[in-house]
Amino acid sequence: MQEASTSARAPSSSLYSEDLAPVPPEKRTWNTWNYAALWISMSLCIPTYMLASSLIEGGMNWWQAIFTIFLGNTIVLIPMILNGHAGAKYGIPFPVFARASFGVKGANIPALLRAIVACGWFGIQTWIGGFSLYQLLHLWIPSLGTLPAIFPASWGLQTGPAITFLLFWCLNMYVVYLGVESIRKLLVFKAIFLPVAALALLYWAINAGNGLGPILEQPSKFPSSNTFLNFFFPALTGMVGFWATLSLNIPDFTRYAISQRAQVRGQIIGLPPSMTMFSFIGVVVTSATAIVYGTTIWDPLVLAGRFDSKLLVSVAMIAVAISTLATNIAANIVSPANDFANLWPSRISFRKGGYITGVIGILIFPWKLIADPGGYIFTWLIAYSSLLGPVGGIMITDYYFIRKQRLNTKELYEHYGQYQFSNGFNIPAVSALLIGILPNVPGFLVTIGAVPATTVPAWIAQLYHYAWFVGFLVSGIAYMLLMQSNKHGIEQILITNSEELTA
Repeated sequence: MQEASTSARAPSSSLYSEDLAPVPPEKRTWNTWNYAALWISMSLCIPTYMLASSLIEGGMNWWQAIFTIFLGNTIVLIPMILNGHAGAKYGIPFPVFARASFGVKGANIPALLRAIVACGWFGIQTWIGGFSLYQLLHLWIPSLGTLPAIFPASWGLQTGPAITFLLFWCLNMYVVYLGVESIRKLLVFKAIFLPVAALALLYWAINAGNGLGPILEQPSKFPSSNTFLNFFFPALTGMVGFWATLSLNIPDFTRYAISQRAQVRGQIIGLPPSMTMFSFIGVVVTSATAIVYGTTIWDPLVLAGRFDSKLLVSVAMIAVAISTLATNIAANIVSPANDFANLWPSRISFRKGGYITGVIGILIFPWKLIADPGGYIFTWLIAYSSLLGPVGGIMITDYYFIRKQRLNTKELYEHYGQYQFSNGFNIPAVSALLIGILPNVPGFLVTIGAVPATTVPAWIAQLYHYAWFVGFLVSGIAYMLLMQSNKHGIEQILITNSEELTA
């Protein structure tokens, strides 16, 4: 009944647009296998490969890396399913769901945090796709690698890769202009071709490395259990952080589910197995490079560039570019476009939100984020998990422990309804967010070298290694305590529950 009443609302409200409106039950058509296919498609991407290979580069052996990845994806599956419940039940996207806990205006805070992170991922994927084009063109036009430098040395950006990066960026923006529907054929191509290409790469690794035996016998580089644990826990946090964005905005996809069972089973089937399987290929191939070339090559594009056959490298790079394009639109455009649209629903459309994502994706300097494994895991993945973990803790605490899974969808689109709180902001949620972020700030500053390690107590700096977990728990507990002490907030929730029961 609530969904129907919301749909009947005139779209003149500044909180309402067709892109953000609840999906009516008759249009919720995604089944278990749609969600499994979604996760398989998003997991089979170059960053997943690089995620696994960076653990090998960092010192892990093959089973340590695989275990870390499997455990991290199993952990992040929990908030993924929990947050997905609201999308499947009410048909609402993530920015609207966030209004219940943060307020109709305060929801812009988690939406923007999530959107900026997605912009970073968009930039990373676009750099990967652009660099694959560079590898392809450089084979046939060698002078592309000797173009005069036009960017400051501090940018770390060569002219040739910069040109292909911008070309690939333009291609992404053109797909945004055409609309998300235009990517369907590319997703089908990717779902067929990338697994085949991955298996071909695995075959090369086994053949060139003289079988799996020598590859899997590569030892761990950690001299003691303490040094292993010092790497393991930040790495595990990075694995959780890899999908921390999707664990928040999963309602953007589950709002189309035919049932709760479909989204739960689909995610269980699709996420941990596909991430672990594709990561295993990355582990094996990276380990093989140490045997074949005498050095660990963790970037598959650099590895492919070492192959002798120009035709083989060309086909590989074209495949990488197309599959990266498909992943970029599905995983890194849809959600931030919705998040930016939530800022000003009547003026910012999905298409404009996609353009904003593209511009920020350049300004974030993605080539620097993945320049080395340490920067990829310890700076990028862990840093943004310290922001998104607190948001997840607040939203899950609010939905399950305070609201008991009951929302008034009609008033989620009203300025002066029960989600108005204090001028549109739920102060306990904003306060809990800051409280959850604060413990990780010293460790982050030490990691990036902004402050000397000697100025921060070791135990405080080490909290950053568990950034997502610390933020999730601290913010969740703080929000519960602050809301329980907020008499006005509890009264609003009682109203919500009673209206839900009578609807």
